[in-house]
Amino acid sequence: MKNQRSIIAYFAKNISIVIALVLIWRGIWYVLDALDIVFFGGGHMPMAIGGIILGLIILYLPDKDLKEIEKL
Repeated sequence: MKNQRSIIAYFAKNISIVIALVLIWRGIWYVLDALDIVFFGGGHMPMAIGGIILGLIILYLPDKDLKEIEKL
């Protein structure tokens, strides 16, 4: 019985972490959409290109390579 409770607790903890991460991602997404509207009048292209460039820089800086992209 104890083993079953620990399995349920394990899954409950992991599900809550996943939900929290999705909610954070969703909030960031809305903030970026608001920045699109404020700075670019709703045009998504400048923010999209800027996001790609910033993402590549963030992936490159720690190891000075882009091996993380190979995993895609």
